Amino acid sequence: MATFIKAQAASLTATIVDFAVTIILKELFGCWYLLSSMLGTISGGVANFLMNRSWVFRAKDKKIHFQVVKYLVVWGGNLLLVSGGVFFLTNYGGISYLVSKIAVSVMVGVFYNYVLQKRFVFK
Repeated sequence: MATFIKAQAASLTATIVDFAVTIILKELFGCWYLLSSMLGTISGGVANFLMNRSWVFRAKDKKIHFQVVKYLVVWGGNLLLVSGGVFFLTNYGGISYLVSKIAVSVMVGVFYNYVLQKRFVFK
């Protein structure tokens, strides 16, 4: 249970990075909402990997490149799921890009990211 709680704390931190980048790019720089969301997801993904490796799962394996490759595979799926969900809900559901991103990110984070990072990336 402690690992799950730490993973959620790391996820929350990465989410803050993700949403900060997304909102800054969209609202301050006028970038397209989907590009802003994708760049936010990338930024949050980097923060999440670093925290998960060093703090959550304490992956002491010196072969970090194997973890990076596995993380990129999982994270690539995350990027596709979140971006696709945000695009679908925003364009076809008429929902704000921010509300769409929150809803999709929570679902993907709980049912996809945690499970695959624990069982595949940092096992």
